[in-house]
Amino acid sequence: MATHPELDQRSLALHRLIEQKIRQDPALLMRARQTLARWRASASPRSQAYLEEWQQLIDAGVGPCLAVATEDSEHATALRQSSPLSCLLSPQERFAFLRQWQQTHATA
Repeated sequence: MATHPELDQRSLALHRLIEQKIRQDPALLMRARQTLARWRASASPRSQAYLEEWQQLIDAGVGPCLAVATEDSEHATALRQSSPLSCLLSPQERFAFLRQWQQTHATA
């Protein structure tokens, strides 16, 4: 079973993959905005502060949003746990990423 630090590193790597996808098609940020709107309507009060911060990041534009999404810090790690960007990968892209991650990070 993966440890919390391993899951955090996997989430960071996943967001770096998402970063590449958004840089190729910045309009994808609009999909993340739509996902965020749905989440904010039904999220628990504990999640609202993170979702509000994501709203501010998305509103700031591609550069600032991706800078935080791919930052290796405790704050960014916490934000990635409620990231609307994670919905931008197709199921096939997500499966391929997870399979590759598991192969390269298998623990004995």
